[in-house]
Amino acid sequence: MRKLTASFFMSLDGVVDTPQAWHFPYMDQQLMEAVGATMAASDTILLGRTTFEEWASYWPEQAGDGGMADFINNTPKYVVSQTLESVAWRNSTVIRDDALATVAGLKQEHGREISVTGSGTLVRSLLVAGLVDELRLMVHPVVVGRGKHLFENGDEPTGLALASCERFANGVLNLTYTVDAR
Repeated sequence: MRKLTASFFMSLDGVVDTPQAWHFPYMDQQLMEAVGATMAASDTILLGRTTFEEWASYWPEQAGDGGMADFINNTPKYVVSQTLESVAWRNSTVIRDDALATVAGLKQEHGREISVTGSGTLVRSLLVAGLVDELRLMVHPVVVGRGKHLFENGDEPTGLALASCERFANGVLNLTYTVDAR
């Protein structure tokens, strides 16, 4: 069974929305290596519609560099959406119907990890359905003040167990949680 991991850049006050507005001052070699390790461990990307559309407006135009642009453009991408009919970005497939069953089926296929980056609404539904194996949070030492949070009011409690914790020199905490069955 493949592992499904969900990764977020998160502010100290829990904001995961528009990290491009506050994340880049903390982007250093150590953080890039951690992002690279996540990419190296996965061979499938799962995205919600909003994140997919943001990525599709940027990544296909980036020159191949043997790194992140090549990984994102060449890796199979699945976008969960009730509104998208089709997608033009290569290696992309729309999941419209019975998304949770489709994702469960992807987890049963042979391969490396399935990586969800961003896509908070999708990740919340995957957590409730018990489909997330690891939640990876890079908590930045910045208070953003407003924006979408990974966990919104009304979410059901989800027990998590800290699997690893690393403090980067720039103050970012790299936290990995597994779902705690309690």
